[in-house]
Amino acid sequence: MTKPKTDIRSQNIEELKSRFNQWREPAYRVEQLLHWLYARRVTGWDAMTNLPKPLRSRLAEEFSFHSIALAQKQGSRDTTQKFLWRLPDGALVESVLIPANPALFGDPSDRHTLCVSTQVGCAYGCKFCASGLDGWKRNLEVEEIIDQVLAVERLAAGERARPAKTSPETPSAGKSLENSERTVNNLVIMGMGEPLANYDHLVKALGILNAPWGAGIGARKITISTSGLVPEIRKLADEPLQFRLAISLHGATDEVRNKIMPVNRKYPIAALSDACVYYLRTKGRMITIEYILIKGVNDGLDQTKPLAELARRLHAKVNLIPYNSVEGLPWERPDEACQTAFANALTALNVTATLRREKGHDIDAACGQLRLRTQLEEQEIATQKT
Repeated sequence: MTKPKTDIRSQNIEELKSRFNQWREPAYRVEQLLHWLYARRVTGWDAMTNLPKPLRSRLAEEFSFHSIALAQKQGSRDTTQKFLWRLPDGALVESVLIPANPALFGDPSDRHTLCVSTQVGCAYGCKFCASGLDGWKRNLEVEEIIDQVLAVERLAAGERARPAKTSPETPSAGKSLENSERTVNNLVIMGMGEPLANYDHLVKALGILNAPWGAGIGARKITISTSGLVPEIRKLADEPLQFRLAISLHGATDEVRNKIMPVNRKYPIAALSDACVYYLRTKGRMITIEYILIKGVNDGLDQTKPLAELARRLHAKVNLIPYNSVEGLPWERPDEACQTAFANALTALNVTATLRREKGHDIDAACGQLRLRTQLEEQEIATQKT
């Protein structure tokens, strides 16, 4: 059986320099290649016109160069955009482009934030989440994480270059897009899947997206969200890059969290808190606590005191997110009065709390929901054909 080729975008600059050195190619050829991949975001070897044809042929022989394909796109009234991508093996994942939102992740304005997926499905079984309803399929490869960013950039650049009132098209493999103004300014790694369960691929992908020769997104503009994988949080703390950390908590006590997040049985709040303290002391970076408000589950004011105690211990801000309903699941979002009361109670306990009126609520806003619906529709069509 032939071993699959390594994708070119999974290679960092050191790996490429080593390979080009073996081939006796001048070092500047690596810089040219990286410029085509990340500045011009091409999707085919033939577009790399300043690389000699023999080198392009050798690259094509040694490396694969597959791009994710846009399967569906949804637009919200608030200009949030949800992308459903089809991977080279046919699997589907989602990304969401969120417009400027003051202080969403600690900065004055996030400008454009892309929410990125790291797995096909999810194995962690959070009771309220659509991502894991169809189970876990596989980890995303390094290049599949990276290409979510590049594909959004390609689409945005193509739209800016296109005359008004024309239909959108994905740039062809031979077309390059030179664009110094980037659409994606911030990344949040909290799409489909548990990011820290795909640790090695994630960290390598983020290193490439952060690098000045890559996408050039600052480490402090990248937030990694986790449901609470304690060993990996400690491991992340020892990484050299200054990524932000967000904890998907969603329950202020073990009693509540055990009901909706199975991961808490392995890593209860005390162990999670200790790991976050280690991260805080090592990095010196503020942690964000993500807390989805679910009616009748975790929205009681009795939850605010333990949540505030944890937030103060971690010097964390709390990001309150009203629940987005998922078809087939019984959970609901609390009314706005309840949401406001919860936020005010945290503020009264000297905690910085932001109540996020969820963007994209008029589209398939819950993570994994568009993918699940599309998969069911495709399965139904396939059944009708047989």
